Amino acid sequence: MLDDVNERGTNGSARVDRLTSPKIGFIGLGLMGTAMAANLAADGRNVCAYVRRPERVNDLQALGVAATTRRPDLFDSDIIISMLPDDAAVRNVFFGPFGIAESLRLGVIHLSMSTISTEASAAFLLEHERRGQGYVAAPVFGNPDAARARQLTVILAGTPAACERCRPVTDSLGQTFVIGTDPAQANLIKLLGNMMTATALEVLGEVVTVLRKRGQDPRQFVDIMTGTMFDSRVHKNYGSRLIAGSFKPGLTMPLALKDVRLALAEAELAGAPMPSVGVVRDRLITGIARGHGGLDWTALGMVASEEAGL
Repeated sequence: MLDDVNERGTNGSARVDRLTSPKIGFIGLGLMGTAMAANLAADGRNVCAYVRRPERVNDLQALGVAATTRRPDLFDSDIIISMLPDDAAVRNVFFGPFGIAESLRLGVIHLSMSTISTEASAAFLLEHERRGQGYVAAPVFGNPDAARARQLTVILAGTPAACERCRPVTDSLGQTFVIGTDPAQANLIKLLGNMMTATALEVLGEVVTVLRKRGQDPRQFVDIMTGTMFDSRVHKNYGSRLIAGSFKPGLTMPLALKDVRLALAEAELAGAPMPSVGVVRDRLITGIARGHGGLDWTALGMVASEEAGL
């Protein structure tokens, strides 16, 4: 086992003995990463979060997360979680000119929870193996609210031994699906799953716009659909947010566009066109060009309204 479970907290999550639990380094303390690190610390896990801005240290400590601005404080970690925005950020932190991979000990596991390309994931696996280190891909489905509520879906892939070491950590964050030994497979599932959400958001935005232009209440429509044929969390949660005009990020439009481009590259590699995703790409570009880049990708609904003259 990864650690010794002593008790369960009031939220039902497993609490662990901090003295015997592995040291977890955490890099990437955005909205998602902060919520995830706080939950791991609340379980009693030994978490040390790296941040570049000194003012973030006190913020994280208030959440119970030990934080540092010194990368060497992570060098003795047993597991290092990365929750970074893209391929380049992960590559720079671990393998760039001041990357930490050369200073990490043998046997450490890089638990990569970022949404990145399959090409980068495969390259990172080889780089870590060359250094005697482990690499496990564990991208997540969910937004910051889901992260805080421990309702993330984690797609885990890596060697069986490495996955077993990481599983208690990912189980603390939500529901874990172990899908194989090739980390790149997990990243492909994540990218394609995001495309299902992206296309659903685009269609929701278009439908709501039609209803508003015809003078009908879109809430009635969404309640009927999500109470019958489309009762998924995506349609319920994002449908409500879209109608309310609640576009506080989650996933900003530029980051969503990054995911769309990665998915389209995977589709091109497979020789399998994804024309609906191409529409979403163009809508995201339009939204960003109109100044909506700081909004959640739910603002695809705003773009649909603007295109219709509302």
